[in-house]
Amino acid sequence: MSNMNNRLYHVLLVEDNPGDVRLTQEAFSESKRQIELDVVNDGIEAVKYLRKQDPYADRPTPDLVLMDLNLPKWDGREVLKIVKNEESLRRIPIVILTTSSAPRDVQDSYDLHANSFINKPVDFDQFFEVIQKIEDFWLTTSLLPTTAV
Repeated sequence: MSNMNNRLYHVLLVEDNPGDVRLTQEAFSESKRQIELDVVNDGIEAVKYLRKQDPYADRPTPDLVLMDLNLPKWDGREVLKIVKNEESLRRIPIVILTTSSAPRDVQDSYDLHANSFINKPVDFDQFFEVIQKIEDFWLTTSLLPTTAV
């Protein structure tokens, strides 16, 4: 392991379910890594955050985005369409974390250049395990692009 685990990672969670937000916050709070988790509740706010528009102008570009597919205002598909077509944003890894396992949703997400599609478990312990696996893979195993924009 490199000393990269000492760095601060910025993760954006795009999730409208308060229970799932709390679970994700709790799972990341138990991490051995330094992770700052920001949360937005709909697709429009996600795009504003990533573009550093008010009120997010001072927020860092996230190292990783975890996003539900079914969101109010703009859903995850619309966010993917916008983000993956903007040169300054397209390299940010976006993991779809959703309760859907519909083949069409999986296909659409990858067609729109999602970096991963993960079915969100409803079981508390399994949910924690999935978050830990996401964290291990994306923040330890994978090499992330530099996010300075």
